[in-house]
Amino acid sequence: MPGDELYWFTTLAELERVGAAAERLHLAQPTVSRMLARLERRLGVQLFDRHGKRLTLNDFGRVYYEHARRAQAEMDAAAMELADLANPAKGVVRLAFQHSLGARVVPELIAGFRRTSGRVTFTLAQDAADSVTELVLAGTADLGLVSPKPIAPRVGWRPLLRQRLGLAVPADHRLATRRHVHLSDAAESDFIAMHPGFGMRHVLDDLCAAADFRPHISFECSNLTTIAGLIAVGLGVSILPLDDAPMNTPHPGLVLLPLADSIAVREVGMVWSPSAAPSDAVRRFRDFTFDWAAQRDR
Repeated sequence: MPGDELYWFTTLAELERVGAAAERLHLAQPTVSRMLARLERRLGVQLFDRHGKRLTLNDFGRVYYEHARRAQAEMDAAAMELADLANPAKGVVRLAFQHSLGARVVPELIAGFRRTSGRVTFTLAQDAADSVTELVLAGTADLGLVSPKPIAPRVGWRPLLRQRLGLAVPADHRLATRRHVHLSDAAESDFIAMHPGFGMRHVLDDLCAAADFRPHISFECSNLTTIAGLIAVGLGVSILPLDDAPMNTPHPGLVLLPLADSIAVREVGMVWSPSAAPSDAVRRFRDFTFDWAAQRDR
């Protein structure tokens, strides 16, 4: 159904009077009547019951109206998206990030950027750190937020912030009453870890290697909140960020102990493909993110 037909038909269906619809559409009444007659001939059914000057949608008309209304909404959405893509003051940013950054870092960034940058549209994707980097290099995402720094050789990288790490233990664990611990203190414990390829798994593996032990992994999963829950019921220990959700409101059965190891931090940064030419919206969001990170360091 052509766009003009969508508009005049839905207008007529909602006003239910040819005169009122003609006035709204800035057309003559006979013109609206002829357009309706042609449409009904083409469809082979009448769409309205006639009651003098008033029209009422019948069963055929209601079915046609629902489809026309949805089609009009899709056309309007398409026009808006095209306008956003065409206007460099708006545009789209395809942002990928690992799951643990979705609770606070990503919402803070987008909210701050949108306060000064209008109707930039964001397409968000959450995945493991390695997968986020792959999305960026493949051109599926414009920018990525990951931790730690990826080992991929063809990716741009800019560190943004450093998050302190702690050892999460059950409340009845032998270390639970300590003020702080070294990771080696937990070397004999069962560990709960993210799946390989996830950022916090890389961090855990690197910290354990630096502490000169190989952790016994009792469970693997893909969500820090799940890890916190497993720890709280006594199924193991793990490394979690001290400064980010869900650890800001930990489970009652979990104790989060600051790690005294000098390297017990995770560095969060932004990745992009050096070979991709960023749109104006992507460039402005990247610059905003760098400024946001610099302000946090002050």
